[in-house]
Amino acid sequence: MSTPEQRRRSVTELVTKHGGLSVEELAGHLDVSPSTIRRDLSDLDERNLVERTHGGAVPVTNVGVERAFDRRLVQNLDRKQAIAERAVEEIHEGQVVFFDAGTTTMQVAKEIPDDSSTIIVTNAPLLLPELSKADGTVQLTGGEYRSETKALIGPTTEDYIRNSSFDLAFIGVNGIEPTGALSAPNESEAKIKQLAVEHAARTVVVTTTDKFGEQSFRRFGTIDDIDLLVTDGRVPDDYRDLFDDTEFVEDVFR
Repeated sequence: MSTPEQRRRSVTELVTKHGGLSVEELAGHLDVSPSTIRRDLSDLDERNLVERTHGGAVPVTNVGVERAFDRRLVQNLDRKQAIAERAVEEIHEGQVVFFDAGTTTMQVAKEIPDDSSTIIVTNAPLLLPELSKADGTVQLTGGEYRSETKALIGPTTEDYIRNSSFDLAFIGVNGIEPTGALSAPNESEAKIKQLAVEHAARTVVVTTTDKFGEQSFRRFGTIDDIDLLVTDGRVPDDYRDLFDDTEFVEDVFR
């Protein structure tokens, strides 16, 4: 049996070798619990041996903003695709649908049927090539471009959403806290998410299970504020009671 320090050395080597891994992936590689990996990553981050991210870690020598986004884009890709295949079932003809910026919402955008007749609104320019393949109308909110997440933010974006009504909104999260709070790492993006939830008749959160137990800088709502959560694995037992008034679909990845 390896010592904690040997395990942490293995964590560092794996993160460096793969250019970044999620908590779930590291736990699988080392056959330990996700909570053990989270403690290891916190220790390694403090020692500047890896950089802790929301849901995993990346090498300290490879932390460029654009590369970080590209890594997130391909990380857990097959799981995000499975989430997207289920989530897109929520779209119905004639709806007005909001797409939040994010790598999982991007996969949902890719799954929209070409003959779907909807009005789609997004603050994510990167989603436009996918969203525009459908027969419906696509509208961009406008606003200030944030390169870290390829999202539009700021007063212009907020005003657009504030003056809109959506039948459906797809929202991504960076953290789901034990209290049920939903959070994001940037204040402006958290505000966009909050407004989208407030102005949508039905809100669907799409996320991988590694976001459970994570906490980001700004909270934008709680599980009670959403209607459906679609995820790739089993919702942790200590979260299940939080879903009394909220639907969830788990284990879509098989």
